[in-house]
Amino acid sequence: MEPAKPRIAFLIISIVVIISDGLIFRGLAEGVTFEEAKQLRDEVSGMFYHAFDGYMDHAFPRDELKPLSCEGEDTLGGYALTLIDSLDTLALLGDKDRFTSSVEWISKNIRFDINKTVSLFETTIRIVGGLLSAHLIASDYATGMRIPSYDDQLLHLAEDLARRLLPAFDTPTGIPFGSVNLLHGVDENESKITSTAGGGTLTLEFGVLSRLTNDPIFEEVTKNAVRGIWARRSRINLVGAHIDVFTGEWTQKDAGIGTSIDSFYEYLLKMKNIYTFSKKLMEQLCTIFFHDPWYVEVNMNSAALVWPLFNSLQAFWPGLQVLAGDIDPAIRTHTAFFSVWKRYGFTPEGFNLASFSVQHGQKSYPLRPELIESTYWLYKATRDPRYLDVGRDIVTSLQYGARCTCGYCHISDVEFHKQEDHMESFFLAETVKYLWLLFDLAAGPDNLVENGPYKYIFSTEGHLLPMTPRISLAHEQCLYLGAYCQTNNFGQEYPRSYILKDDMQMQATNNSRFQRSLGSPSYVTQYGLYKTTSISGIIKGLCPGLTHEQKYGLSYVPSPPTVHEDGPTGQRENDVGQTQSMVMLHVSNEVNEESTLTN
Repeated sequence: MEPAKPRIAFLIISIVVIISDGLIFRGLAEGVTFEEAKQLRDEVSGMFYHAFDGYMDHAFPRDELKPLSCEGEDTLGGYALTLIDSLDTLALLGDKDRFTSSVEWISKNIRFDINKTVSLFETTIRIVGGLLSAHLIASDYATGMRIPSYDDQLLHLAEDLARRLLPAFDTPTGIPFGSVNLLHGVDENESKITSTAGGGTLTLEFGVLSRLTNDPIFEEVTKNAVRGIWARRSRINLVGAHIDVFTGEWTQKDAGIGTSIDSFYEYLLKMKNIYTFSKKLMEQLCTIFFHDPWYVEVNMNSAALVWPLFNSLQAFWPGLQVLAGDIDPAIRTHTAFFSVWKRYGFTPEGFNLASFSVQHGQKSYPLRPELIESTYWLYKATRDPRYLDVGRDIVTSLQYGARCTCGYCHISDVEFHKQEDHMESFFLAETVKYLWLLFDLAAGPDNLVENGPYKYIFSTEGHLLPMTPRISLAHEQCLYLGAYCQTNNFGQEYPRSYILKDDMQMQATNNSRFQRSLGSPSYVTQYGLYKTTSISGIIKGLCPGLTHEQKYGLSYVPSPPTVHEDGPTGQRENDVGQTQSMVMLHVSNEVNEESTLTN
């Protein structure tokens, strides 16, 4: 049973935050004006270049910058991590010269046939995702950033790297190892324990790669990994934090929306796979984790409270709620999370809700973007100026607390604002990107995301993935808010007669036992033959009414607002700033995923 005193303290804290909903924002200065929004956008741009120039001048081509000592360090694989992670931010800012020179340098100098053991998760979201996003921008005239000399070099690099990651998926459960050597595969002594987020947050990047290369293997192994995790959920539909990739046994049964699990739920929504991330599932998760307005960690089997703790990675959740259409609870949760930022000037990695203090051993703020990401999505959905005030407050904290000699420093202690000599690449890939998007949206947006020819989905690393016909399939294009097909019936699928099948044989890959024979969508590992459950990775198709220009991603034709009868708010799509989920991957009609994965 939960101790009485922490429970009472937790209740009091929750009531205080609920009562103060809105008071936090009224305590700020007057709202951000149009002119100030433009000034803040330009200030954030300056923040990016202070950090980017610091990296290029003092750390490049090493992975990351040490912004206090103005040196570089290799933290992931020793292949210019920060530059690759920053490519689409350069494009978003309209910096064609630096985007072009960076793409050209990477194309000529980066190789992945190196004896390095790397994190599967971090390498996928930062490197594979960064290369794919930049490739899609650099190869398309519609983005305004097309590089005339570009010849798919980043795509080839992404494919080569992904093939070197494939051995990690060669396990009895299909859930991948956490690390893999790029030259030799998985070491025999590699840990068999991985996190749920690490094993289940790979599908967007690998799915896009499959669509661009006409090779289904990348999409299938990552979808199989998600199935392997979801099939082992508890009877109350919760997953734990860590799992044994060989036995499928949960080694840490704490469940929540934060550390080790967060992006697993994010990709369930964004890829629409396994268990469509429906309002029903969202409501179920909220019922279990939600202690209004906070979220806590519980035991995955009993739902008993484990930790009354807010951790900074939870701050992505209000943004996910916006994408799912749950605006009101997103507002309440964001208000609570931002109250922690206001208290310290940053969000600590852990904040104890029973003692209402920083959790021991979790005092740092490593420049994380999650709260800023949710602020952007809430402003986009509501246009409430309070979120511009939040953004201004965050900019102030970063400028006065984290800015240092050559970039921006980790904060090792949020109570004393002690700086640490490290700057993660995601500061440039996500943190400043979401801040810049927030203020540019208020200033009259002029960027790829808001004004470009496509809808964009953001990866968990903040990389921009455009919903072009090259990526999404014919019936997915029709499903995606009518983006490419004129239809008044959201959810309508066109007959399979519109689908063309392309059966190209996949060559055996280096350092991997994954193979697929002609016309047989399957792959072989030492643990047996895995049959694919969807032919989506090798399908190409056209929508009725899809013009030649649309087919090649040269124009975008919006459809009339569509009423979602079963939506969470009953509002039209445009009423919430086009914040519905962005469908990337498809679940075949031939398989009922939910029924096949029950315990």
